[in-house]
Amino acid sequence: MKNYFYLLAFLLLVTSCRSLAQDRKISGQVIHSRHHQPLAGVNLTVKGTSLGTLTDSAGNFTIQIPATARTLVVSQIGYLTQEVRLGTQKQLNIKLQPDTNPLQEVVEVAFDQAEQVVKTAANVMSRVQIKASVGPMNSRRILIDLPRVNYNTEEYDRVEENIFLETTRNPLSTFSIDVDAASYSNVRRFLNNGRKPPKDAVRIEEMVNYFKYTYPQPVEEDPLAIATELAACPWNPDNQLLHIGLQGKNIPTDNLPPANLVFLIDVSGSMASEDKLPLVIAGFKLLVNQLRSQDKVAIAVYAGAAGLVLPPTAGNRKEVILSALEKLEAGGSTAGGAGIKLAYSIAEENFLDKGNNRVILATDGDFNVGVSSTSELERLIEEKRESGVFLTVLGFGTGNIKDSRMEKLADIGNGNYAYVDNIQEAKKVLVNEFGGTLFTIAKDVKLQLEFNPAYVQAYRLIGYENRTLRNEDFKNDKKDAGDLGAGHTVTALYEIIPVSSKKSSSLLNGVDELKYQQVKTNTTTTFADELLTLKLRYKTPDGTTSKLFQKVVSTNRTAKPSENFRFAAAVAEFGMLLRDSEHKGQATYAQVVSLAEGAKSQDAEGYRAEFIRLVKTTQLLDNAVPEAQVVPREK
Repeated sequence: MKNYFYLLAFLLLVTSCRSLAQDRKISGQVIHSRHHQPLAGVNLTVKGTSLGTLTDSAGNFTIQIPATARTLVVSQIGYLTQEVRLGTQKQLNIKLQPDTNPLQEVVEVAFDQAEQVVKTAANVMSRVQIKASVGPMNSRRILIDLPRVNYNTEEYDRVEENIFLETTRNPLSTFSIDVDAASYSNVRRFLNNGRKPPKDAVRIEEMVNYFKYTYPQPVEEDPLAIATELAACPWNPDNQLLHIGLQGKNIPTDNLPPANLVFLIDVSGSMASEDKLPLVIAGFKLLVNQLRSQDKVAIAVYAGAAGLVLPPTAGNRKEVILSALEKLEAGGSTAGGAGIKLAYSIAEENFLDKGNNRVILATDGDFNVGVSSTSELERLIEEKRESGVFLTVLGFGTGNIKDSRMEKLADIGNGNYAYVDNIQEAKKVLVNEFGGTLFTIAKDVKLQLEFNPAYVQAYRLIGYENRTLRNEDFKNDKKDAGDLGAGHTVTALYEIIPVSSKKSSSLLNGVDELKYQQVKTNTTTTFADELLTLKLRYKTPDGTTSKLFQKVVSTNRTAKPSENFRFAAAVAEFGMLLRDSEHKGQATYAQVVSLAEGAKSQDAEGYRAEFIRLVKTTQLLDNAVPEAQVVPREK
């Protein structure tokens, strides 16, 4: 009997040990310590192991940890790293505090000036030390701790919203497509920090085009397809909303042409903060992991001067490329023009016929040495784009973002512009949308709509204010326009006042009757069911002559709009609320949420759910927090 008792005790002990040794699951949420907003892309790792996970767009996470785990390390660029002791709890709510520690600045000075610089700096700063006795080109490298400066030098071009145009006097509407999405992630950055964005940071077309839509794929030889839809306008039921969708042909990554890429990285002093150069490096590491053996990458940098860090290297030599990225440091002034010249020179020397030749510029846009004015940089890039090398611009950081400058450079360089506010956005741009971001399938894409005055009294293009073209530009193949990448979608919305509307007078700015000519409306039955004719022109990536195709849009209005229509309308309505647009009509945050929540089934990455959360956040901020004060630049 005694032996039986010992055996039973032994079995119970073994069972308990097995139970204790089992892994367990911990879930929770990470939020901002002050604003209590969820933080996306936060890195959580089990201390002493490689086990880890990231928070999703709502700040939530789930991680499987071993029984021996005692500490969870929680880190995010721009926040203080936190170590959380693990007890027996299964649910964790973690608050991260912003990192307000001083920044470090590395400056290059002439050898004989180093001593004087150190003495001068010591008079105004608490900590100064020489990092290296002698640097490149007979210079000394001095490491200086700099306090954070709380001034804002961000720049945005003034946006003058499109107005309603009477069809009889303005039958044609012409504009360039826009695949940029920088405005949305930048707006998100403001809202996640508990502030409303400045009005001129809100470009509605970029907010709408941040999201993917399920348009039909091209079925013929053309690389893109057009879809249209007409329904009642949510914020003005007396009007109609026309939805136009372009779909670029999907090309599997393995089938993409070989890439000749040059990473051009700003390593000047303004890039020293955690949400700039460290995030640049982390983002490019994600891209490097997508490269194939047939791809090549070179790395060029610029600060006080430009230099080549890594010559063209095959994409399968990832350890070499990653090592070069990890060695980058920030310091010095910003010779952006010299860097761009160097990057284009490298790309041209290694040019691939029928390949993807592209410079990817990562910067905060703060050029201040050498070729620095926007007009000079524009002329430089206009000249370089003729070589067939395209330009992608990635913006980083806060406080001194030169948004307007970076957008212009990308547009002129036959490329696209994205703002990267966290590692998840880097993944979206450089991994999820790898083909669309890096491979152009159609360039200089223009649209021209001719409205039928028998049905359309007036119309308004929502957004695209800096993409409108003269009607004569449509057939002019020398006029630059937007470019479409593989798998990219482009969405445009028009608010239409039908001829039958009885409330049009409040929306239109009346124009006096013409004295010397009469405007007549064609009322023949030949065009009885035609709302408008849509024309589109594009060139192949290496072409110089555009191709035209057109589509007639009927007056048929759908009573049950698609998810594409409803979600795009929700984003546009949100943009008008953020801008406090005079055209917002009966728009409300509640209506935006209702539209978006009913149109989020295609949301594998959680972007639409995040949008809904941002709208709800803005509704709380609307009466509590003023918009960010940033002086807009005149165009």
